Amino acid sequence: MPARRTATCARRPPPWAVFTLGLLVSHSGLHAVEVSVDVGHTLAAHGATSARGAHEFDFNLVLARQLIGQLAERGLRVRPVNLDGLIESLVARPQQATGSDFFIAVHHDSVHADLLQEWDWDGTIQTYSDRYSGFSLFVSRDNPDLTTSLRCASAIGSRLRRAGFVPAMHHANPLAGIPRQPADASNAVYYYDKLVVLYRTTLPAVLFEAGVIKHRAEELALLDPENQWRMADAIATGIAACLYAR
Repeated sequence: MPARRTATCARRPPPWAVFTLGLLVSHSGLHAVEVSVDVGHTLAAHGATSARGAHEFDFNLVLARQLIGQLAERGLRVRPVNLDGLIESLVARPQQATGSDFFIAVHHDSVHADLLQEWDWDGTIQTYSDRYSGFSLFVSRDNPDLTTSLRCASAIGSRLRRAGFVPAMHHANPLAGIPRQPADASNAVYYYDKLVVLYRTTLPAVLFEAGVIKHRAEELALLDPENQWRMADAIATGIAACLYAR
């Protein structure tokens, strides 16, 4: 199922940039909590290509819209970043989030090129790998608020596991590619220090990989609207719990 078709079926967010104001009680009193949700990649540089030839950006857009709605339902303000897919640079992403309380970049994963195999899908040759699957989260030790970044990443991972999603365990010791040191292995949180969106920022930040779109079965699961809703619900619950407890 092409991801572009799925994206057009998702509910489009309202035209304003910041959603309904909500208040959470933190240790410092009433505070309007705002989360920046960044859609990974762009229309021109679409990221990974799935096992069936769909673009990662389209997967990211659908899930980000679901997450925006779930966060707003919990009373959090939301600042969308790159919903139109036209952002000019990586640095512009955290810059557009300045002033928010938390930043999450929404992505979908691939695998190292050495692990790919070819197959015929709908009359075209595509590449896939059914070796790795699962969600993962990345934080940077160079982030100005690593403590909150880690706490929120672990909270998101924990909620996803409770919702039945499977954490990716291969990043610490992949067959090909660069190993990533676990920060919270049970919840699939790893260090990725030099990601621009994670360290060139003034706020806690997490990059979320929803799953491996080169995995043929997981690609279909990630395209399922019910799974998208459940995943967004778990992410939003984890973020709200993390920021509430701050």
